[in-house]
Amino acid sequence: MNLSEHIKFNSDGLVPAIIQDATTGRVLMMAWMNQASLEKTVETRKTHFWSRSRKKFWMKGESSGHTQNVRDIAFDCDGDTLLIQVDQTGAACHEGYRSCFFRSAEGETIRVTEERLLSPEAIYGKK
Repeated sequence: MNLSEHIKFNSDGLVPAIIQDATTGRVLMMAWMNQASLEKTVETRKTHFWSRSRKKFWMKGESSGHTQNVRDIAFDCDGDTLLIQVDQTGAACHEGYRSCFFRSAEGETIRVTEERLLSPEAIYGKK
């Protein structure tokens, strides 16, 4: 069975992928996949995505070393959203946090809800 046949990609050929820590259930990030990145993820069991801003195929951790080993790939009843459970190495967020969802809104106040693991400079080097 080809998973891509069951997925409804949008008009840009993309599908949102929610990445979840397989052990804790914490949502780590959301990114976009095209058919090629989904197929590469299935093949390698490492997450691959399509960057809309850079117009580029990429593997999570290719420059940071903070990879995601896939444990399960699920899709919703409409086939238009993926839920991928992973074992995360290091920070999932490019800003150095375990999760990209490290801020919460409390009324008009924005609160950081977790500690930063590493600075972006420590992960990617100085720009």
